[in-house]
Amino acid sequence: MSLNTEYKATLQYLYEQLPMFQRIGPAAFKKDLGNIIALLEALGNPQEHFRAIHIGGTNGKGSVAHMLSAVLQTQGYRTGLYISPHYRDFRERIKVNGKYIRKKAVVAFVEEHRELIERVRPSFFEITVAMAFVYFRQQKVDVAIVEVGLGGRLDSTNVLLPLLSVITNISLDHQQFLGDTLPEIAGEKAGIIKPHTPVVIGETHPETQNVFTEKARALAAPISFADQIWTAELTDSDIAHSYYQIRRDSNTVYDRLAVNLQGDYQKFNIQTALQAISVLRDTEALQISPEAVVTGLADLKSLTRFIGRWQVIGQQPTVLADSAHNEGGLRIVLRQLQTLPYRRLHIVMGTVNDKDPGKVLELFPKTATYYFAKANVPRGMDALDLQRRAADYGLEGRAYNSVRNALRAAKRHAQPEDLIYVGGSIFVVAEVV
Repeated sequence: MSLNTEYKATLQYLYEQLPMFQRIGPAAFKKDLGNIIALLEALGNPQEHFRAIHIGGTNGKGSVAHMLSAVLQTQGYRTGLYISPHYRDFRERIKVNGKYIRKKAVVAFVEEHRELIERVRPSFFEITVAMAFVYFRQQKVDVAIVEVGLGGRLDSTNVLLPLLSVITNISLDHQQFLGDTLPEIAGEKAGIIKPHTPVVIGETHPETQNVFTEKARALAAPISFADQIWTAELTDSDIAHSYYQIRRDSNTVYDRLAVNLQGDYQKFNIQTALQAISVLRDTEALQISPEAVVTGLADLKSLTRFIGRWQVIGQQPTVLADSAHNEGGLRIVLRQLQTLPYRRLHIVMGTVNDKDPGKVLELFPKTATYYFAKANVPRGMDALDLQRRAADYGLEGRAYNSVRNALRAAKRHAQPEDLIYVGGSIFVVAEVV
């Protein structure tokens, strides 16, 4: 049997045997850390064999994780990166110095530990976290950047004792697990704060600031708010880079910092990453030079294989894909869409069926032409249902039986000077990037 065949069979086993939130939603969520602790103990607690940076928050986790990975790689650290979910390839979740985990390693892990998997019956996410930690130990990474999957307190990644915890921001998302108010959600996210371990909060919010400061005080964890220290102002951009003037307090640190990501919303993530770097440097946890910051952020995509955010996937008409999917993320992305030059706006969109879409549908512009589609996952909302719900908010368009067919229709109807936006769900974007 070829390696590719073995790899496909292994993934099929993981997808079919283990509950996967990406596909089925709430039924896959485990509300305690028992499984991951049992798995990791049986595997020799691999998470104790490398240093880590733990990143939570509602939006921006992936961007900040990739920024830090690029900078640390440039500094010369062998850097592991764990993110979720994946777009096309399962191996996007586990990277070392920007290279996906080898197919052979995925196959070997599942073959070697199948008895353990079938005894513990973990979720798909739990086994993936365990696989990542074993791989990082095997690869002898100097540091691993680990993104929280959902929430924080009960997330499977929350077995780490990191050098630094980062919480990017708080917005309404996954209320069925995390709570219906921003303070409740912040309380769950604050669960990654560890005793005597520095924590960086990306954005100050009056409803959540006290939640974080009280938790940090109780654990004697030094806390800082990135947006109270750093200001990143977008000055201009080209096809490959956005350029920011960076100030710390009132002093200019970088006059024109090139960042290999588009989207004005990245300013919040840049501020968060810069404060994380500052804390790591000040605590002497890691050595990070100004040159590594400049080079790492300029070469971010080639260093880390970052995809799915404000990604241009077509020209004439411009086709732009972005995986923002909750109220906070979409509000920022849709606001920026309105700043772009175009004749008409076409929107290919889908969402999942375990969230009330009303909060996000009301954010979308009524003047756009819509192409509703069901993402190719069991959680995908039926396109006709979405079309009906969208009509209640004045959003008009046709329903299509696949994301690709919806995008083809948008391209047929668009003129070269039009803009096509693909979004609403990570799973929609995954089918086109």
